[in-house]
Amino acid sequence: MALEQRKYQTTFVREIEIPEVPKKQPQIRPYRKVFSVGEKVLFVLFSTILVFFSTLILQTQAQINDANRAVEMVGNEITEMGKQNMELSNQVKQRSTYDAIWKKAKELGLNLNDSNVKVVPGR
Repeated sequence: MALEQRKYQTTFVREIEIPEVPKKQPQIRPYRKVFSVGEKVLFVLFSTILVFFSTLILQTQAQINDANRAVEMVGNEITEMGKQNMELSNQVKQRSTYDAIWKKAKELGLNLNDSNVKVVPGR
């Protein structure tokens, strides 16, 4: 048996063990929200204020635009009245000449009687 044991006995060559580097396990980070509740409140508050002031500015600009339009219309009316006044002044000057008055008087049947004319001295 000893012979049989030698026959099956093999020389054992020990392999060089390479130390395994332990793989780093990914650290599990705790779940964190992107924005906290306070940040969300501040964002909503900021957005609300921004919308409010934007609306306020637009409303003010619209009121200014309406006022400017009204001022322009009044200016146009004043210009038109000035033109009408000038036309009427020219008509008054044309109709108040001696010839125009004398012509109208003849149409109405008035005659010039030199004995009834009195001259009033000017001041």
